[in-house]
Order: sequence, then structure tokens, then C-alpha cells
Amino acid sequence: MNFPFKGIGFDWAYTLVDLGKEDDRSPLKKVFGYLSSKNLFLPDFEEFLDQSRKIFHPMIENSRITNQEAHFEIALKKLISQFDISLNEDISLKKLLEIYYLEVYSGRKLYPEVISVLNSLKNIGVRMGVVSNTTNPKFMKENEMRAAGLTPFFDFAIYSTDTPYRKPHPSIFQLAIESLKMKPEEILFVGDNISLDIVGANNVGMKSAWINREGKNKSIDGEPDYELHSLIDLLRIGSPAL
Repeated sequence: MNFPFKGIGFDWAYTLVDLGKEDDRSPLKKVFGYLSSKNLFLPDFEEFLDQSRKIFHPMIENSRITNQEAHFEIALKKLISQFDISLNEDISLKKLLEIYYLEVYSGRKLYPEVISVLNSLKNIGVRMGVVSNTTNPKFMKENEMRAAGLTPFFDFAIYSTDTPYRKPHPSIFQLAIESLKMKPEEILFVGDNISLDIVGANNVGMKSAWINREGKNKSIDGEPDYELHSLIDLLRIGSPAL
């Protein structure tokens, strides 16, 4: 294989992992059930869900304007405070986050080709990492990666809840460049979102590959260097076909 890049940065959601049809109802119901088991005075679940959305959704909208990530951890803390729930050893924020995200992650799955492609790239000496926009706390993302069996493949993982700015801000891509200790043009960034992944990577001098699993039309936001229909296509980069 004549692969032309020394390093690869991967987006997470819909690039390596299929999130399916996630929503907040099921995981919040798990949190609500746990709180209910502690004999707390609570509203009905629909009010609990509604208040959560009123807190968190504006945070998400604002993050798209400022490029500063929304933190669900902060939203959850505000939610339980709103209902006068006191945090303690038995009802800790960490425990509630674990309950919430274990339910979220239970519906996710790796795309079938991920492990074999990462193995092939690792075997030829390509260094790899993840750069992900996420509202999840870092410790839960680390748990998710470990449970998915992907930790051994990556030299670094950068999450927007642990950095000043989210993609497509240049600073989060610069962190990846610094982690790999390579020139930007020696790194390929792979992602499913043109405006966040492709434009962001191109703006710092990386090459980019758009993973287009569903055969969507290209947006006018940016032009990827490569278009992939599966991660298997990564292994063909450098061949005459691509």
C-alpha cells in the first residue's frame, strides 16, 4: 500500500461510530428513575424532560454561533438544582452522567469496516487520532472509546468539551497537528461534515477526506480532497483509482 499520509485525524460520530436515532428522552428517563428511587420530591417526567430541553437546547444553539462547546454536564447540574436536588455521595453529578451516557452509548455501534481499516493503517505505521465535537464530558468519551475497543489505535483524542473551541475553529485542528508533530500537509482529516470537518481541516493546511456513506450531494461550503463511501476507500488513497 502506497499511502501518502503520515497521520490521520478522524471525526467520531457518523465517521467511526453510527449514532443511530438518538434522542434525550430515554437517557433522561434513566436519570429520572434513579432519582425517583431515592425518594426525592420530583415533578412528573414530562416536566423534567421539558425543563432539561429548555436549559440545554439554547446552549447548543449558542455553541454553533460562538464555536464554544455546550456542556451537558453544566445543563444537568442546572436541571437538578432547579428541582432542589442536593448533590452528595449517593447522588453525585458523576453518577448521574454515567447513568445518562451509558444509555446513550448503548444504541451506538461501530461501522463494520472500522477495526480492519484501523488495523491496516496502524500496521503500515500511520499515526492516528480523534478530533470530536461533543457535549459529553471527557471521562465518558474515554469510556466510550475504551468500550468500543478503539483506544489502542489512537495516539490522541481531542474533545471539544476539553478545549476552548469546537470544530471548525482552527485551534482544535492545531491541537491535532501538535499532537502528531507533523506538518499539516502530512495529515489527512476524515469526517462526515463538510462545514465542520472538511473546511476546518483545509483551513489549517491539512488534506481532507469526506466520508459520504449515503451518497449525498456535496455542499458548497468546501471541497474535500477525497470523497469516500466507506472507510475502506482510505486504503485506496494513493492508488490510481483515487
